[in-house]
Amino acid sequence: MVHNNNNQAVVTSIKLQGSYTSPFVINVDGQPGTNFSNVKIPANDSIYIFTQVNIDPLNANNPSLVKDSLVFTTNGNVQWVDLQAYGWNAYYYYPNVFLASGPAFSLINASDSVWKSDKPHVIFGYLVVPPHYRLTVEAGTSIYMHDSAVIVVDSAATLTMAGNPPPNQVTIQGDRLEPAYKYLPGQWNQIQLYKTANCRISWAVIQNGTTGIQADSSISTIKIDHTIIKSMSGYGLLALGATIASDDCLIADCQYSCLVLYYGGSYTFNQCTFADYWGIYNGYGQRSTALLQMNNHYQSITGQPIYRSMTKAYFGNCIIYGPLTEEVTFDSANSSQDIMNYYFQSCVIKTAHSYPPNHISNLSLLDPLFANIPADGYEVNNGSPALGNAYSFISSQYPSDLADQPRQASGATIGAYEK
Repeated sequence: MVHNNNNQAVVTSIKLQGSYTSPFVINVDGQPGTNFSNVKIPANDSIYIFTQVNIDPLNANNPSLVKDSLVFTTNGNVQWVDLQAYGWNAYYYYPNVFLASGPAFSLINASDSVWKSDKPHVIFGYLVVPPHYRLTVEAGTSIYMHDSAVIVVDSAATLTMAGNPPPNQVTIQGDRLEPAYKYLPGQWNQIQLYKTANCRISWAVIQNGTTGIQADSSISTIKIDHTIIKSMSGYGLLALGATIASDDCLIADCQYSCLVLYYGGSYTFNQCTFADYWGIYNGYGQRSTALLQMNNHYQSITGQPIYRSMTKAYFGNCIIYGPLTEEVTFDSANSSQDIMNYYFQSCVIKTAHSYPPNHISNLSLLDPLFANIPADGYEVNNGSPALGNAYSFISSQYPSDLADQPRQASGATIGAYEK
């Protein structure tokens, strides 16, 4: 908007400095063009100028910056507004299936699809991996999610994110590239996994969404390793009666909880760090719910209680820590069908619970002394209770940590990072 704050009308000329060679086009108060004369702005009024940029999609596989200036000449005085925009050649996925009910969506284009890392992949709306289809994401691939975008892996479908150690992880984040959006949560929706035939997420960074991964009633084991999930406006990993095996992962800084294990299920987490300092450094407001939540029941649509056994929730050599007094909550229904089979083995936990001896071993309640919380530095400093106290039977099975550093087989560090 161009404002005239004077008590009399102003007449100005407006032009694009690059004129017809400019990649930008403008529309001044409803009229398209590149050069406008005698544009009248009434006293204490304003006009709209809309800008659009067209960038050659075949120019390069790297981001390119285009610039121009919008020049105003008023009574001999020259003013200008700089225009600049990034353009990037990419693979785009737009909804193209429209049903009578439910959201529009797009489908992967082959029953055995491979997403390469040569160009970014940009998702609008819902992208669905249909039943019995397979999507493999190569190492180093960048996936950008538009506002409210969702990746849905349908029942009996397969998702493999085959990342490699830094800097060749698979990255999933919002599609706004301005610096102000780098750490902004809630820019897209979630990755939703149904009863997948096979799901493996390895060496990935998933950030800035609403829920990183939601796993619904998975029958086969979902495997997640060497993966970072952070800066979510909802949950990091939300599991609903799922079966998950995870190691060397960091889930951090989510508005509600980092890890939610609801409606029972079977879970194994080894050498993981769950740290939630939401609101302490980002100014988004204080978190009030524990970073780890577990339950084993829900209500049907008619209000009847449904019990789902928590057959296993095992945490080995994990850090579960945040600023709340209690960072672990249980919601266990008291019935003969109730099973809440959890176990913390050599973990550092922020909790006020008194745990039965058959549910814990070598538990530390001390501050893990994270290296640099404001900068997502969830390695531990010297003097941390995590140092040298890992259960060697577990640490020996996971030779590389989240930074691809070798882990000591004996006397290793608790959590995702070796010291």
